[in-house]
Amino acid sequence: MRQLDFTLDTTSREAVLQVSARGRLILVHPMANRGTAFTIQEREQLGLSGLLPSRVTTIEEQMRRSYAQYLRSPSPLAKFIQLAQLRDRNEVLFYRLLSEHLEEMLPIIYTPTIGEAIERFSHEYTGARGVFLSIDHPEQVERSLMDFEMDADDVDLVVVTDSEGILGIGDQGIGGFQIAVGKLGVYTAAAGIHPRRAIPVVLDVGTDNLGLLNSDLYLGERHARVRGERYDEFIELFVQTVTRLFPNAMLHWEDFGAGNAHRILQRYSGSICTFNDDIQGTAAVVLAAVLAAVRLTGVPLPEHRVVIHGAGTAGVGIADLIREAMARAGTPPEDTHAAFYTLNSRGLVVEDSEGVRDFQRPYARTRAEVAGWTVADPHRITLEEVVREVRPTILIGTSARHGAFSEEVVTTMAAHCERPIIMPLSNPTSRSEAHPADVLAWTDGRALIATGSPFGTIRHGETYHTIAQANNALIFPGLGLGVSVVRATRVTDEMIYAAADALAGLMNEYRPGASLLPSMSDLRVVAATVAKAVAETAERQGLARRPMTNPINDIYQRMWKPEYPRLEILPAREP
Repeated sequence: MRQLDFTLDTTSREAVLQVSARGRLILVHPMANRGTAFTIQEREQLGLSGLLPSRVTTIEEQMRRSYAQYLRSPSPLAKFIQLAQLRDRNEVLFYRLLSEHLEEMLPIIYTPTIGEAIERFSHEYTGARGVFLSIDHPEQVERSLMDFEMDADDVDLVVVTDSEGILGIGDQGIGGFQIAVGKLGVYTAAAGIHPRRAIPVVLDVGTDNLGLLNSDLYLGERHARVRGERYDEFIELFVQTVTRLFPNAMLHWEDFGAGNAHRILQRYSGSICTFNDDIQGTAAVVLAAVLAAVRLTGVPLPEHRVVIHGAGTAGVGIADLIREAMARAGTPPEDTHAAFYTLNSRGLVVEDSEGVRDFQRPYARTRAEVAGWTVADPHRITLEEVVREVRPTILIGTSARHGAFSEEVVTTMAAHCERPIIMPLSNPTSRSEAHPADVLAWTDGRALIATGSPFGTIRHGETYHTIAQANNALIFPGLGLGVSVVRATRVTDEMIYAAADALAGLMNEYRPGASLLPSMSDLRVVAATVAKAVAETAERQGLARRPMTNPINDIYQRMWKPEYPRLEILPAREP
C-alpha cells in the first residue's frame, strides 16, 4: 500500500488523518479503517458506498460487538488471536476496547497468554506488523528498517528481542516477535504512546530449541543460535543502524538471555538512549514495592538485610537498584553490598562457587564470611540455611522454583522480623516461590507481600489484604512516555530510581492490608505519574533535547486517546 495515500499526525492527543485513497484501500488500512462508523457523507466521498452495511454505528456499539466476540472465544489463546485480528483490521477500535477492559485483557495481550502465543507463532501465523532481521542477511538490516516506512522524527520506541530468554519458557526463536508486539501494546494502552510511533523488531539469530528446528512450520532461520563475535557484530550493526535512522527513539531490549542482557546494556547504556525491561523495569517495580513496604515498617532502608533467591538477570538487576536506593539514603556506596545475599541454582553465591557469572560477582560472599555458619555443605548453602544465619528483613524470589519459600523459610524469617517483606516474584503462578495466603498464615498476617502473578485480595482474620502485583507494566510505559516527551538522550540510573520512587508514592498507606502498588486498572494514571518523574529527572541531568514548558500539559497532550481521528479527505491521487 502506498504510504502517501494516508498521512497521520501522531504528535498530539488529537490526531488528524489525511486521506487521498479511495475504496477498499481504506478498509484494509488498520489506522484508517473505521468500518461501519464511517458516516454516509464520508462513505460517498471516499468511495465506500455499497462496501459497508447500510447502518452507521458508533465506536461504542462497535466495542460492544467486539467484546461479545471476545467473550465467545473459547480459550485465552483464541482470545489473543481474536484481539490480534481486530488490531490488524481496526487499530483504533482495538485500543479503545483494550483501554475499556485493560485489567481483564492485559493477561491476554501480555503475560501469561503471550507465552503460548509465542510458542505457537509459526503455527498460528496470520501476518505481523514489525521488522524481522536475520543474522544470515546483515546486508538487509538497513533496507528492512526503512521498508517499515517510518521517518526519523516518527519513532519514539523500538522494542527488540532475540528471543533467547522468553518469560519462563526460554529460547523461542523467531516466535519471540510476539513479546515485542505485546510490549508495544501495553505502551499504548497504558501510556498513550501512539501505536504508529513504535517498531517491534525480532533479531533472528537462530535457535537452540530442537522442537522448533524440527517443525516443518517453523518460520525462522534453521540453525543453532549464533553466539560470540558474529553475534556481537550483528548487535553492533543493528544498534548503529537503528540509532542513525531513528535518532529520537528509545531502544528497549526485551527477553535476551542472561549471558547477553547485562553485557549489551552495559555496552550501550552510556552512549545511546536504551533500556532493558528485564533488568531495569523489573528492578524498578520491585524497588517501588520495597520502598512502599519499608515506609510501613518504619525501619530505614539501609538497616534492612536482603536475600535474593534467583541471582539471574532480574535478581541482580533488583539488587543493583536497591543498592542505589540505599546509597541515596546515606549508606556509602562501597558498603551497600554487605546487605545482600544472593542465591543461584547451586545455593548461596560465594566467591569460589562454581559457575558464578561476571554480573553476579559483586554480590559473592567471601569464604571467610560463611566459615562460621552451621551448614550441611559449605559449597552448596541452601536458602533455609541462609535465612537462619542472615536473619533477613527482605526476601525476594526470582528463582522460578515453585514452593521455594517454604513454611520453614518464612517462619524462620518472621521469628526475627516484626514486618517481614516477602516477594515471591516468579511467573506464572505455577512457578511462584510461595502463595501469599500461605505467607500470611505463616506470619500471622504480618508479612508485606508483592508477587509476580496476580492473586487479588486475601482475607486473614478480619483484614482483607490486597496483594500487590509487581508487574513491569507499572513502570516501562511511563518511562517510555517520559523519555519521548523530552526526547532524552539516555536512560540513567537516576531516571529509573525516579520512576520507582514515583510509583511507590502512589501507595495507600492508611488502609490496613492495602496493596503496596497500584492496581492494573490505574495504569493510565500510573504511567503519567511515572512519566513526569522521569522527564523532570532527564531535564535536571541535562539530557532533555526538548525541555517541557508545562509538565502536566506536555505529558497529557502526548497520551494518545483511541478515538477515530478527524478526517481530512484530499483529492484522489492519480493512478
